[in-house]
Amino acid sequence: QVQLVESGGGLVQPGGSLRLSCTASGGTFSTRTMAWFRQGPGKEREFVSAVKSSGGTTYATDVVKGRFTVSRNKDRNTGYLQMNSLEFEDTAVYYCAASSGNLITSSLRDASKYDYWGQGTQVTVSS
Repeated sequence: QVQLVESGGGLVQPGGSLRLSCTASGGTFSTRTMAWFRQGPGKEREFVSAVKSSGGTTYATDVVKGRFTVSRNKDRNTGYLQMNSLEFEDTAVYYCAASSGNLITSSLRDASKYDYWGQGTQVTVSS
């Protein structure tokens, strides 16, 4: 059974950094898109960033561009979200997601296109 496990969340001051990891098991992930979503307090789940199966093509929502970097390892079964210059508004539960296949660009932000989800990891930005 496919499983995604996130790690790396925690409490950080504004301007600080965190690196989230998402380790996949129970299947072949070299052909899947991996993405990060987040859900802040009282907010809906929103797309943050995604990396396609090749690992060379990445996408990010405008509010995190230049601050967050998504990547995946060579074996493509572990994804990362490097978060720099964190802001109060970045406080959320961050979820890793993986699709059954490689998604087209227009589908990346659609949570319903992802078949597998991790349990989430809390990121709290506070002074």
